[in-house]
Amino acid sequence: MRQGLPGGAVDGWLAAVPGLNRAARWLAALCLVASSAGCLLTRDLPDPALDIPQGYKAARLTNPDAPPTLDWWRGFRSPELTTLMDDAQTVNLDVAAATARFIQADAQARIAGAALLPSLSGGGQESYSRTSGSSASGLSIGGREVVNYTSSLSASYELDFWGKNRDAAQAAEETAVANRFDRDVVALTTLTSVANAYFQVLASQDRIRTAEQNIASATRILEAIKQRFKAGTGTDLDVAQQEAVVANQRASVPPLRQTLALNINALATLVSRPPESVKVTGGSMNQISVPRVTPGLPSELLTQRPDIRRQEAQLASATANVGNARAQFFPSILLTGQGGYQSSALASLFQPHAAFFSMVGGLTQPIFDGGRILGNFEFAKARQDELLQAYRKTVVSAFADVDNALVSIKQTTEKLRLQREVVAASRRAFQLSEQQLRAGTADIVTVLNTQLTLFQAEDVLWQAQLARLLAFVSLYQALGGGWEPRMEKPVNAL
Repeated sequence: MRQGLPGGAVDGWLAAVPGLNRAARWLAALCLVASSAGCLLTRDLPDPALDIPQGYKAARLTNPDAPPTLDWWRGFRSPELTTLMDDAQTVNLDVAAATARFIQADAQARIAGAALLPSLSGGGQESYSRTSGSSASGLSIGGREVVNYTSSLSASYELDFWGKNRDAAQAAEETAVANRFDRDVVALTTLTSVANAYFQVLASQDRIRTAEQNIASATRILEAIKQRFKAGTGTDLDVAQQEAVVANQRASVPPLRQTLALNINALATLVSRPPESVKVTGGSMNQISVPRVTPGLPSELLTQRPDIRRQEAQLASATANVGNARAQFFPSILLTGQGGYQSSALASLFQPHAAFFSMVGGLTQPIFDGGRILGNFEFAKARQDELLQAYRKTVVSAFADVDNALVSIKQTTEKLRLQREVVAASRRAFQLSEQQLRAGTADIVTVLNTQLTLFQAEDVLWQAQLARLLAFVSLYQALGGGWEPRMEKPVNAL
C-alpha cells in the first residue's frame, strides 16, 4: 500500500520547481493532497476465494512414507534412468529455451526499473570558426579565428508520485519470477517425459521377451500336434489351428519393436542427441523399485507446484499493471537540468566564470485522449480478472491431479495383484493341458484355449506393471516434483 506525501512536502516541492505556473501548481497540489488521503492498492492481490480441502479424497488409499525429494526419480532405483534424468536437466533444449526466456524477463525488468532513476548524459564539443579578411569595399582587413570549447552534463527525472513507474517495474519483476517458474514447469514436464518414455522402453522389452517365449511354447505345441497327426490321433484341422496361433504370436512382435524404437528415439530427443548416438540398455520392469510417496497437505501444493506459483506471479504482475494503468490518469511531472562550462580558451574552460546551468520543471495533465487511458485501465482490470480465474482453475486442477494419481496408484496396484493371480492360474492350466496332450488324453480345443488365455494374461500383466509405474510418475508430477525450496533469487529491477 502506497501512502501519499504529507502536506509540508507538497509546499516544499512546489517551491523547488521554478517552471510551474500558478494553475499548474494548484493542480499538482490538489492531486498530491488527494493521493495523501488514501492508498493506491496497486499491490494488493485480489482474494482468489479458494476452497482448500483438509486432505486429499484419495489420500487414505495409500501407505505414504516420505515426501518427494528434488531427485524423486532415484526412488525407482534405476541407475540408467538416473543418468538419463541428469542428461535431460543439463542439455534438454526446451529447458534451455525456458532458461533463456527468464533471462530475457530479467533484462526487461531492469529496463522497466530504469525509469525510477534519473537519466544522465554528458558531452563535450569544440567548435572552430574564421572570419573573412576582406571588407565590403574590397579593402583587406585582418581576419579572425575563433575556437570555442563546451563541456556539459544533462539530467532528467520523472517524479513518480503516483507509482506509475514503480508499478511498471513491479510488473516486470513479477513477470521475471513467473518465467522462472515457467522454466520449472518445463523442467518437470521434461523429467516426467523421460521417466514415462523409459518405462515404456522397459515394458516393450518385457512384452517382446514374453511374446518370443510364447512363440516358442506355441511352436512346441505345434510339433506335438503334428506328431499326433502322423500317429493318426489328430486331424489336419488341429494342425491348422495351432499354426494360426503361432503365426498370430509372431505377428504381435513387430508392433512391439516399433513401440520400443519410438520410445528410444523420444529419449534421444529429450537428451538432445541423435538416436544413433543414444544407447538404452533397459532391462525389465521387475528390476524397478516402487517408491512410496506421501502427498502431504493440499495447502502445501500451493507453494510446491511450479505452475501454481507461475500463475500467482502472473496475477501479481497483472495487479501491478492495474496500478500503472490507474496512474496514467494523473499528471506527469518531469524535472530536467543542464549544466557545464563554456569558454573560448581551453585553459580557462573550468573556471567559475565559464560555468552555466539551467533547471526546468514541467507538468503534463491528460485532458482528452479519445478514451485511450480509460481503455488501457479497463483492459488491465480485465486481464487481472482473467489471470485470477486462471489461477483458481490451476489450483483446483492441481487438487484433482493429485487425487487422480492417488486413485490410479491404488487401482493399478490392485489390478496388478489380481492379474498375477490370473497369470498363475492360466500357466497352471496350460501346463496341465500340455501334459495331457503329450499323454494323448487332452482335447485340442482345451489346449488351444489355455495357451491363448496364458499368452493374453502375460501381456496384460506387463501392461498392468507399466500402468502402475506411470501412476507414480503422475503423482510426482501432480505434486510439483521435489518438495524443497529451489527458487532462485528474483531479479531486482533496480
